[in-house]
Amino acid sequence: MKKALYKTLYFLAYGFWYLLALLPFPVLYLLSDGLYLLMSRVVKYRHKVIRKNLKSSFPEKTDEELCHIERKFHRWFCDYIVETLKLMTMSKKQLMERMTFTGTEELNRVLSEGKSAAVYLGHLGNWEWITSLPYWVDNALCCQLYHPLENEYFDRLFKFVRERHGALCIPMQESLRKIIQFGRSGKSLVVGYISDQTPFWWNIHHWIQFMNQETPVLTGAERIVKHTRQVFVYGDVTRTSRGHYNCEFRIIREETKGLPEYEITDLYFQELEKSIRHQPEIYLWSHNRWKRTRARFDEYFEEIDGKVHLREGKEMIY
Repeated sequence: MKKALYKTLYFLAYGFWYLLALLPFPVLYLLSDGLYLLMSRVVKYRHKVIRKNLKSSFPEKTDEELCHIERKFHRWFCDYIVETLKLMTMSKKQLMERMTFTGTEELNRVLSEGKSAAVYLGHLGNWEWITSLPYWVDNALCCQLYHPLENEYFDRLFKFVRERHGALCIPMQESLRKIIQFGRSGKSLVVGYISDQTPFWWNIHHWIQFMNQETPVLTGAERIVKHTRQVFVYGDVTRTSRGHYNCEFRIIREETKGLPEYEITDLYFQELEKSIRHQPEIYLWSHNRWKRTRARFDEYFEEIDGKVHLREGKEMIY
Protein backbone atom coordinates (compact mmCIF):
# COMPACT_ATOMS: atom_id res chain seq x y z
CA MET A 1 0.00 0.00 0.00
CA LYS A 2 2.80 2.38 0.98
CA LYS A 3 4.75 1.51 -2.16
CA ALA A 4 1.69 2.22 -4.33
CA LEU A 5 1.23 5.59 -2.62
CA TYR A 6 4.85 6.57 -3.20
CA LYS A 7 4.61 5.48 -6.83
CA THR A 8 1.48 7.62 -7.32
CA LEU A 9 3.18 10.61 -5.69
CA TYR A 10 6.19 10.06 -7.95
CA PHE A 11 4.09 10.29 -11.12
CA LEU A 12 2.24 13.34 -9.78
CA ALA A 13 5.50 15.05 -8.87
CA TYR A 14 7.03 14.17 -12.23
CA GLY A 15 4.02 15.55 -14.11
CA PHE A 16 3.88 18.76 -12.07
CA TRP A 17 7.65 19.31 -12.38
CA TYR A 18 7.52 18.68 -16.13
CA LEU A 19 4.65 21.15 -16.68
CA LEU A 20 6.46 23.85 -14.71
CA ALA A 21 9.68 23.13 -16.63
CA LEU A 22 7.86 23.82 -19.91
CA LEU A 23 7.33 27.45 -18.89
CA PRO A 24 9.74 29.92 -20.55
CA PHE A 25 12.37 31.61 -18.41
CA PRO A 26 10.60 35.03 -18.27
CA VAL A 27 7.53 33.37 -16.73
CA LEU A 28 9.65 31.30 -14.34
CA TYR A 29 11.44 34.43 -13.17
CA LEU A 30 8.08 36.11 -12.52
CA LEU A 31 7.27 33.11 -10.32
CA SER A 32 10.65 33.56 -8.66
CA ASP A 33 9.88 37.22 -7.93
CA GLY A 34 6.63 36.21 -6.24
CA LEU A 35 8.39 33.47 -4.30
CA TYR A 36 11.00 36.02 -3.18
CA LEU A 37 8.35 38.29 -1.69
CA LEU A 38 6.79 35.34 0.11
CA MET A 39 10.07 33.96 1.46
CA SER A 40 11.73 37.22 2.45
CA ARG A 41 8.78 39.35 3.60
CA VAL A 42 6.10 36.92 4.81
CA VAL A 43 7.66 33.58 5.79
CA LYS A 44 11.16 35.03 6.40
CA TYR A 45 12.68 31.73 5.33
CA ARG A 46 15.43 30.58 7.73
CA HIS A 47 16.09 34.21 8.65
CA LYS A 48 17.78 33.41 11.98
CA VAL A 49 20.13 30.82 10.47
CA ILE A 50 21.02 33.04 7.51
CA ARG A 51 21.66 36.11 9.66
CA LYS A 52 23.72 34.14 12.20
CA ASN A 53 25.87 32.63 9.41
CA LEU A 54 26.39 36.00 7.73
CA LYS A 55 27.17 37.84 10.97
CA SER A 56 29.75 35.23 12.01
CA SER A 57 31.30 35.09 8.52
CA PHE A 58 31.49 38.87 8.01
CA PRO A 59 32.03 40.46 11.45
CA GLU A 60 33.44 43.55 9.73
CA LYS A 61 30.16 44.33 7.93
CA THR A 62 27.40 46.56 9.28
CA ASP A 63 23.84 45.34 9.88
CA GLU A 64 22.76 47.25 6.78
CA GLU A 65 25.35 45.48 4.65
CA LEU A 66 24.33 42.09 6.05
CA CYS A 67 20.65 42.86 5.30
CA HIS A 68 21.62 43.72 1.74
CA ILE A 69 23.44 40.38 1.30
CA GLU A 70 20.49 38.49 2.83
CA ARG A 71 18.02 40.13 0.42
CA LYS A 72 20.24 39.34 -2.55
CA PHE A 73 20.63 35.77 -1.27
CA HIS A 74 16.85 35.31 -1.14
CA ARG A 75 16.52 36.64 -4.70
CA TRP A 76 19.23 34.28 -5.98
CA PHE A 77 17.88 31.31 -4.03
CA CYS A 78 14.39 31.73 -5.53
CA ASP A 79 15.99 31.91 -8.98
CA TYR A 80 17.97 28.76 -8.18
CA ILE A 81 14.72 26.93 -7.41
CA VAL A 82 13.03 27.78 -10.73
CA GLU A 83 16.27 27.24 -12.66
CA THR A 84 16.57 23.76 -11.18
CA LEU A 85 12.96 23.04 -12.12
CA LYS A 86 13.73 24.17 -15.67
CA LEU A 87 16.61 21.69 -15.88
CA MET A 88 14.10 18.91 -16.63
CA THR A 89 13.38 20.30 -20.11
CA MET A 90 16.43 22.45 -20.93
CA SER A 91 18.10 21.69 -24.24
CA LYS A 92 21.84 21.37 -24.84
CA LYS A 93 21.81 24.77 -26.57
CA GLN A 94 20.05 26.49 -23.66
CA LEU A 95 22.41 25.03 -21.09
CA MET A 96 25.54 25.83 -23.06
CA GLU A 97 24.39 29.44 -23.35
CA ARG A 98 23.48 29.80 -19.68
CA MET A 99 26.11 27.61 -17.97
CA THR A 100 29.52 28.30 -19.47
CA PHE A 101 32.91 26.87 -18.51
CA THR A 102 36.36 28.42 -18.83
CA GLY A 103 39.72 26.78 -18.24
CA THR A 104 38.52 23.71 -20.12
CA GLU A 105 41.69 23.69 -22.25
CA GLU A 106 43.80 22.69 -19.23
CA LEU A 107 41.17 20.23 -18.06
CA ASN A 108 41.03 18.60 -21.48
CA ARG A 109 44.84 18.51 -21.56
CA VAL A 110 45.10 16.36 -18.42
CA LEU A 111 42.26 14.15 -19.68
CA SER A 112 44.05 13.66 -23.02
CA GLU A 113 47.08 12.43 -21.05
CA GLY A 114 44.94 9.63 -19.62
CA LYS A 115 44.56 11.22 -16.19
CA SER A 116 41.31 11.70 -14.29
CA ALA A 117 40.24 14.92 -12.61
CA ALA A 118 38.59 15.72 -9.29
CA VAL A 119 36.58 18.93 -9.64
CA TYR A 120 35.88 20.44 -6.22
CA LEU A 121 32.80 22.66 -6.05
CA GLY A 122 30.76 24.36 -3.36
CA HIS A 123 27.08 25.11 -2.88
CA LEU A 124 27.64 28.21 -4.94
CA GLY A 125 25.63 29.46 -7.91
CA ASN A 126 23.61 26.77 -9.66
CA TRP A 127 25.49 23.56 -8.94
CA GLU A 128 22.73 21.51 -10.62
CA TRP A 129 23.58 23.08 -13.99
CA ILE A 130 27.17 21.87 -13.64
CA THR A 131 25.78 18.52 -14.84
CA SER A 132 26.07 19.96 -18.36
CA LEU A 133 29.88 19.58 -18.16
CA PRO A 134 29.88 16.57 -20.56
CA TYR A 135 29.22 19.06 -23.40
CA TRP A 136 32.52 20.81 -22.63
CA VAL A 137 35.04 17.99 -22.11
CA ASP A 138 36.62 15.64 -24.62
CA ASN A 139 36.38 11.84 -24.45
CA ALA A 140 35.78 11.57 -20.69
CA LEU A 141 33.11 10.19 -18.42
CA CYS A 142 31.65 12.84 -16.11
CA CYS A 143 30.09 11.84 -12.81
CA GLN A 144 29.13 13.37 -9.50
CA LEU A 145 28.83 12.04 -5.96
CA TYR A 146 25.44 12.46 -4.28
CA HIS A 147 23.48 11.39 -1.22
CA PRO A 148 20.51 9.24 -2.34
CA LEU A 149 17.11 10.27 -0.97
CA GLU A 150 15.42 7.88 1.44
CA ASN A 151 12.37 7.67 -0.84
CA GLU A 152 13.50 5.53 -3.79
CA TYR A 153 10.91 7.04 -6.15
CA PHE A 154 11.86 10.66 -5.51
CA ASP A 155 15.52 9.67 -5.58
CA ARG A 156 14.86 8.23 -9.04
CA LEU A 157 13.20 11.50 -10.11
CA PHE A 158 16.09 13.74 -9.03
CA LYS A 159 18.62 11.29 -10.46
CA PHE A 160 16.81 11.33 -13.82
CA VAL A 161 16.95 15.14 -13.98
CA ARG A 162 20.61 15.28 -12.95
CA GLU A 163 21.65 12.67 -15.51
CA ARG A 164 19.71 14.10 -18.49
CA HIS A 165 22.81 15.73 -19.96
CA GLY A 166 25.21 12.83 -19.61
CA ALA A 167 26.71 13.19 -16.13
CA LEU A 168 26.28 10.05 -14.02
CA CYS A 169 25.28 10.11 -10.33
CA ILE A 170 27.31 7.94 -7.96
CA PRO A 171 25.86 7.20 -4.50
CA MET A 172 28.27 8.40 -1.82
CA GLN A 173 28.54 4.99 -0.18
CA GLU A 174 29.61 3.41 -3.50
CA SER A 175 31.97 6.20 -4.56
CA LEU A 176 35.41 4.59 -4.35
CA ARG A 177 34.27 1.25 -5.80
CA LYS A 178 32.47 2.91 -8.73
CA ILE A 179 35.32 5.31 -9.49
CA ILE A 180 37.82 2.44 -9.59
CA GLN A 181 35.40 0.42 -11.74
CA PHE A 182 34.91 3.28 -14.21
CA GLY A 183 38.65 3.91 -14.26
CA ARG A 184 39.31 0.34 -15.38
CA SER A 185 37.15 0.94 -18.45
CA GLY A 186 40.07 2.89 -19.95
CA LYS A 187 38.21 6.22 -20.07
CA SER A 188 39.36 9.28 -18.18
CA LEU A 189 36.99 10.49 -15.46
CA VAL A 190 35.87 13.90 -14.29
CA VAL A 191 34.39 13.51 -10.81
CA GLY A 192 32.48 16.36 -9.18
CA TYR A 193 32.78 16.70 -5.39
CA ILE A 194 30.61 19.18 -3.49
CA SER A 195 32.48 18.90 -0.21
CA ASP A 196 31.28 21.81 1.93
CA GLN A 197 28.49 19.91 3.71
CA THR A 198 28.47 19.50 7.47
CA PRO A 199 29.87 16.08 8.42
CA PHE A 200 28.14 13.81 10.91
CA TRP A 201 29.84 13.71 14.31
CA TRP A 202 31.46 10.32 13.63
CA ASN A 203 32.91 11.59 10.33
CA ILE A 204 34.75 14.54 11.87
CA HIS A 205 38.53 14.11 11.62
CA HIS A 206 39.71 17.60 10.69
CA TRP A 207 38.89 21.21 11.66
CA ILE A 208 39.80 24.37 9.75
CA GLN A 209 39.26 28.13 9.89
CA PHE A 210 36.63 28.79 7.24
CA MET A 211 34.72 32.05 6.87
CA ASN A 212 36.05 33.30 10.20
CA GLN A 213 34.81 30.21 12.07
CA GLU A 214 36.27 26.94 13.30
CA THR A 215 34.65 24.42 10.98
CA PRO A 216 34.54 20.60 10.85
CA VAL A 217 35.01 19.39 7.27
CA LEU A 218 34.53 16.27 5.20
CA THR A 219 37.77 14.52 4.23
CA GLY A 220 36.46 11.43 2.42
CA ALA A 221 36.78 13.06 -1.00
CA GLU A 222 40.46 13.73 -0.40
CA ARG A 223 41.11 10.07 0.39
CA ILE A 224 39.41 9.02 -2.87
CA VAL A 225 41.33 11.63 -4.90
CA LYS A 226 44.72 10.56 -3.54
CA HIS A 227 43.96 6.83 -3.77
CA THR A 228 42.94 7.11 -7.44
CA ARG A 229 45.59 9.78 -8.31
CA GLN A 230 43.05 12.27 -9.64
CA VAL A 231 44.21 15.75 -10.62
CA PHE A 232 42.90 18.30 -8.09
CA VAL A 233 40.86 20.98 -9.87
CA TYR A 234 38.80 23.79 -8.33
CA GLY A 235 35.63 25.02 -10.04
CA ASP A 236 35.11 28.73 -9.32
CA VAL A 237 31.44 29.48 -10.03
CA THR A 238 30.21 33.03 -10.56
CA ARG A 239 26.84 34.45 -11.56
CA THR A 240 27.42 36.67 -14.58
CA SER A 241 23.79 37.82 -14.87
CA ARG A 242 20.35 36.55 -13.99
CA GLY A 243 20.10 32.96 -15.23
CA HIS A 244 23.70 32.88 -16.44
CA TYR A 245 26.69 31.32 -14.68
CA ASN A 246 30.33 30.59 -15.40
CA CYS A 247 32.56 27.93 -13.88
CA GLU A 248 36.29 28.58 -14.18
CA PHE A 249 38.49 25.51 -13.78
CA ARG A 250 41.82 25.96 -12.04
CA ILE A 251 44.28 23.11 -11.60
CA ILE A 252 45.51 23.34 -8.01
CA ARG A 253 47.64 20.20 -7.82
CA GLU A 254 48.36 17.88 -10.74
CA GLU A 255 50.10 15.23 -8.63
CA THR A 256 48.04 14.31 -5.58
CA LYS A 257 49.19 10.86 -4.42
CA GLY A 258 51.99 12.01 -2.11
CA LEU A 259 50.48 15.23 -0.77
CA PRO A 260 50.44 15.75 3.01
CA GLU A 261 47.27 14.73 4.81
CA TYR A 262 44.42 17.26 4.51
CA GLU A 263 46.35 19.56 2.13
CA ILE A 264 43.76 19.07 -0.63
CA THR A 265 40.90 19.76 1.80
CA ASP A 266 42.60 22.87 3.20
CA LEU A 267 43.37 24.28 -0.26
CA TYR A 268 39.81 23.60 -1.42
CA PHE A 269 38.29 25.59 1.43
CA GLN A 270 40.75 28.44 0.86
CA GLU A 271 39.62 28.65 -2.77
CA LEU A 272 35.96 28.36 -1.80
CA GLU A 273 36.26 31.20 0.72
CA LYS A 274 37.71 33.47 -1.98
CA SER A 275 34.75 32.63 -4.23
CA ILE A 276 32.23 33.33 -1.47
CA ARG A 277 33.79 36.65 -0.53
CA HIS A 278 33.73 37.67 -4.19
CA GLN A 279 29.98 36.99 -4.58
CA PRO A 280 28.49 36.15 -1.15
CA GLU A 281 24.84 36.29 -2.21
CA ILE A 282 25.07 33.10 -4.30
CA TYR A 283 26.24 30.86 -1.44
CA LEU A 284 23.83 28.58 0.44
CA TRP A 285 23.61 30.54 3.71
CA SER A 286 20.33 28.88 4.70
CA HIS A 287 22.15 25.65 5.60
CA ASN A 288 23.08 25.46 9.29
CA ARG A 289 26.67 24.68 8.40
CA TRP A 290 28.28 25.64 11.73
CA LYS A 291 25.90 23.79 14.06
CA ARG A 292 28.64 21.39 15.24
CA THR A 293 31.28 22.99 17.44
CA ARG A 294 34.70 21.79 18.60
CA ALA A 295 33.69 22.17 22.27
CA ARG A 296 30.64 19.94 21.73
CA PHE A 297 32.73 17.40 19.83
CA ASP A 298 35.39 17.24 22.56
CA GLU A 299 32.70 16.84 25.22
CA TYR A 300 30.92 13.90 23.56
CA PHE A 301 33.46 12.19 21.30
CA GLU A 302 37.05 11.06 21.09
CA GLU A 303 39.15 9.81 18.19
CA ILE A 304 40.96 6.51 18.69
CA ASP A 305 43.09 4.94 15.93
CA GLY A 306 41.49 7.14 13.29
CA LYS A 307 37.89 6.38 14.32
CA VAL A 308 35.49 8.60 16.25
CA HIS A 309 33.89 7.03 19.32
CA LEU A 310 31.26 8.24 21.76
CA ARG A 311 32.80 8.97 25.16
CA GLU A 312 31.87 6.63 27.97
CA GLY A 313 28.68 7.67 29.75
CA LYS A 314 27.53 9.97 26.92
CA GLU A 315 24.40 9.56 24.80
CA MET A 316 24.53 10.07 21.04
CA ILE A 317 23.72 13.58 19.81
CA TYR A 318 22.75 14.59 16.27
